[in-house]
Parts: sequence; structure tokens; C-alpha cells
Amino acid sequence: MDRERLRALLEEVRAGRASIDDALAQVHHLPFEDLGFARVDGHRAVRKGFPEVVFCQGKRTEQVVDIVERLARHHARVLATRASLEVYEAVRQRIPHARWHDDARLIAVGEDPAPRTKRSVVVATGGTADIPVAREAEITARWIGVPVVTLFDVGVAGIHRLLHHLDLLREASAIVAVAGMEGALPGVLAGLVDCPVIGVPTSVGYGAHFGGVAPLLTMLNSCATGVAVVNIDNGFGAGVMAAIIGLAGERDSQVKSPSVGEGRQAP
Repeated sequence: MDRERLRALLEEVRAGRASIDDALAQVHHLPFEDLGFARVDGHRAVRKGFPEVVFCQGKRTEQVVDIVERLARHHARVLATRASLEVYEAVRQRIPHARWHDDARLIAVGEDPAPRTKRSVVVATGGTADIPVAREAEITARWIGVPVVTLFDVGVAGIHRLLHHLDLLREASAIVAVAGMEGALPGVLAGLVDCPVIGVPTSVGYGAHFGGVAPLLTMLNSCATGVAVVNIDNGFGAGVMAAIIGLAGERDSQVKSPSVGEGRQAP
């Protein structure tokens, strides 16, 4: 149950259209439901504004299916990350309207919500090979209710491609910068804009790249201010953080009027 549903239920009780027993029955599984192998957190949406997200990696297919199904009983939207096509097909057997995002390895149940803010988050990549991680960040932020603009393949090897979109970047509420190789993109961006930049190192690179450790250290050692860094390939974590920043900015009366369109890719 999310905040909107809980608020609507309380309004029903206050208006006398629902009894206290009815309300208790609907929130029976708060704060969690014990499945034996997992404790499904039904209270997450009330605390955070969005439901618990299922991390599929390391779980058996039937475990993922059971968890997603339980969450879908109480929430209009469910997201599962690091999924495989096999897991998606099993979920779809129980939830036919589940959707599969192949490049991001995400399973989504329910439609994305209407944007809860007018100002967009920008998700940028150093190269084309970084797009799968960027797509995980993009889809996650949209799922939470924040509009996203994507800028793919604007790395420092051809920095004119990045500077071409400087006006757009300066209008963002937050920027997710996804890069492998040396991972210089977040630091460069942070020196150009006044919004937070979330660096996402990827495991794309040659041997001394050490599977993402090299760009991780580059991002952590950025001399530009305003850079925060998530774990290697953690597009989901970056998407959540960018969305939280975007929604917090919407609540700030000092936020300027937006001019970035929702859900488009920059030309």
C-alpha cells in the first residue's frame, strides 16, 4: 500500500464509508509479510513513497515470482532489477501485464506514474556500451515519478558532444553520469553545472580498468564539488538518488520554472 492509497483509505474511514475493521483488514500485512525465505516489506511505500524493489540476482526463479506476486497484490507498481528473460517469463505466467526491459534487465508491473515534478533528471553516458546501466537508472527514476532526459555517448573523448547540450544540462535537477574506461565524465559535468552529479562507474573497459574499479576511484577522487558515487554498474541506486533529489527540489519554493520536456532523448 502506497501513501496515496493509505490516505484514501483513511479518508474513507473518516467519512464513514469504511469501518475500522475494513481498514485493519487492508493494512493487515503492514509492516511486512513473512514468506519464509523473504520478508516482504509492505510498509516501504509509506516510508519512501515507492514500494520495495526486488533484486533478482542470487534468488531462485520461484522465489522472485512469489515476491513479485505478493507485492503486486498490494501495489499498483512493482519493479524487479537484475532479472533474466527466464525470470520474466515465469513472472508473466502469474502477472500477464508485467513488462520486460531487456537492455536494463528490469521487470516492471504497472504503468509509470504521472510525473511528480516538472524538472527533469538527465542520464548521460560516456559511451554506447554504458547504455544498459544508464537505462536501469532512467527506468527507475521514471518509475518513481520523475521525468528523464537521456544523453548517450557524450564522453570526454569527444567533449564537444557534451558541450553541445550544456543548456539542457544546466536545467536538470540532478545528473546521472554513467561511464566506464577512466570514468572522467562525472567530474567534468560537476565542473559545468550547479546541480548534484551522481557518478556510476561501469564494468566496461580494458584490463587495467579492473572491472570498474578504475572509474570508481576516478569518480571518488574528483576534484569537482557536488559529485556523489554509487557502486559499479548500480544504475538502480543512481536512479533512486536522482529521483529523490528531483522530488526534494520540487518541494523547494526556490526552484526555477522548468523548461526541459518530459521523457525525451536529446537530439
